[in-house]
Amino acid sequence: MSTFLTPYMTLLIAAAAVATFITRIAGYILVKRLKTMPPRLEAALNAVPAAVLTTLVAPAFFSGGIDVKVAMAASLLIGLRFSAIPMLIGGWVVVMAARQFMM
Repeated sequence: MSTFLTPYMTLLIAAAAVATFITRIAGYILVKRLKTMPPRLEAALNAVPAAVLTTLVAPAFFSGGIDVKVAMAASLLIGLRFSAIPMLIGGWVVVMAARQFMM
């Protein structure tokens, strides 16, 4: 038996799965039971995508090198004008070029 699949670790993974399921289903049930959505709740739910994006981008920006920072800045500028696919392709091209020529 590996050291990863100990009974304690299996129980921990199962507890995390149950906790995740409960929080997701509780939010669904809460919103489903409301006749009308309060403006503050709607504003909070509208802020979730930006908060998730920030939690994904900020660590990479602050722990990455100059190549990552340049690529993120280029992606931001491309994203202001174009859709998601050109933004991703542009960021990828910039980071590959930066790694090739700056490193």
